[in-house]
Amino acid sequence: MNFTFVTLFPNLIEFYFRDSILKKALTEKIISIDFYNPRDFSKDRHSKVDDTLCGGGAGQLMFPQPLFDTLDAIKEKYEDAYIIFPLASAKPFNQSDAIRLSTKKNIVLVSGRYEGIDERVIETYANEVFSIGDYILTGGELPSLVISDAISRNIDGVLGNKESLSDESYNQLATNKKNLLEAPSFTKPINFRNLTVPSELLKGNHDKIRGLKNKMSLCKTKYYRP
Repeated sequence: MNFTFVTLFPNLIEFYFRDSILKKALTEKIISIDFYNPRDFSKDRHSKVDDTLCGGGAGQLMFPQPLFDTLDAIKEKYEDAYIIFPLASAKPFNQSDAIRLSTKKNIVLVSGRYEGIDERVIETYANEVFSIGDYILTGGELPSLVISDAISRNIDGVLGNKESLSDESYNQLATNKKNLLEAPSFTKPINFRNLTVPSELLKGNHDKIRGLKNKMSLCKTKYYRP
């Protein structure tokens, strides 16, 4: 899978791929990344990419020309480019989306800045739009990273043990196993500052362990997702 990031600030994204699981995935060529900066496509003599809002309003908006030319260049390079715009006003991004999108070959994530992007760009190029939450950020780079990370870990070979995906909260939802959040997890030491691990987890009876985890999942789901 290749991720193409359209951003005015490539350094805000590139650093995230320098360590840990995603670095390994890059090294092993399971995923690849590249960057396009709309300023490089601006026809303004000062490489300007933003202008005032039609009808008035505070702030500036990314205007069409640099983004149209950027995305045209990307689509010329990747005929199967699947273009995603992270937007605060879009539908929520979830694990089902991450799993579904992990089968794509070329995903393009367009990061807005200022007050956002001229709607004509989105209407012309977007295959999908997503929000990562009901709050406003200073730009689309963080949402682009969140989406690419969530997609990447569902690609075969990115995680060391793909079975670790199976019991995660939203994979249970995505695969229709059960509408439960993941049960709490524990490790050693068994007793730490008088806080102990549930004894049933230590007895080796896997049926009872599954039953306990199911009960804990029910309690967690009722509390956080009533």
